[in-house]
Amino acid sequence: MLQSIARPVTDAKKANKSTGKRLGNMIKIQQPSRPWEIVHMDWVTGLPPGGDRSYNACLIIVDRFSKTPIFLPCHKDDTAMDMALLI
Repeated sequence: MLQSIARPVTDAKKANKSTGKRLGNMIKIQQPSRPWEIVHMDWVTGLPPGGDRSYNACLIIVDRFSKTPIFLPCHKDDTAMDMALLI
């Protein structure tokens, strides 16, 4: 009886054994001490054209301190220079 229970448990341990690379130690993410010290930026693309300039994307900037978002309409094919001028 004990043998019939122990075998599936051993097989399950072998099946669940991690074969991938070990992960490193986690590091603490720096907390901002004032607004707009650290920001996150992301683009949403594939939107239907809208507005007087037929924008089809949106640049989203979020302040990590206050969680305040800013939404800037843009075009999917804007260059880095266009983004710099927009910001």
